[in-house]
Amino acid sequence: MNAIAYKGGYRYQLQQDLICPALAPPDGATIRTRFIDLTAEGWLTIRAGYAWDGPSGPTLHSPSFMRGSLIHDALYQLIREGHLPRTHRRAADRLLYDLCRRDGMWAIRAAWVWLAVRLVGGLVLRHASNPIRYAPEGCPT
Repeated sequence: MNAIAYKGGYRYQLQQDLICPALAPPDGATIRTRFIDLTAEGWLTIRAGYAWDGPSGPTLHSPSFMRGSLIHDALYQLIREGHLPRTHRRAADRLLYDLCRRDGMWAIRAAWVWLAVRLVGGLVLRHASNPIRYAPEGCPT
């Protein structure tokens, strides 16, 4: 019997596709990955099955934060994987703030969220995605 391959670190899984305006790639090319597409016009599609960790840090996982955390995580993933340049980080952080406000988050909390991602978001981008793990140990892959 072969081992299973899995990744940890996820808390939520998208149950239906999300299509929304986000930000356009700098070279005008459409980006396509297994779960995320970003068109040249800036339309972001995150497909059902995409998993993310929700809002990061010591915070409440409230409805006003969920959509923003999903879209922000997807954009950071595209940056981390080299599909978008690191210069798009500021726009992704601003979009998180805007989505949180639009979804009903108090302005002061949204400002704290924005400040937190501006201060530590660069560190997050330096780390690779969650590593692939295998179970049971010693079983052939």
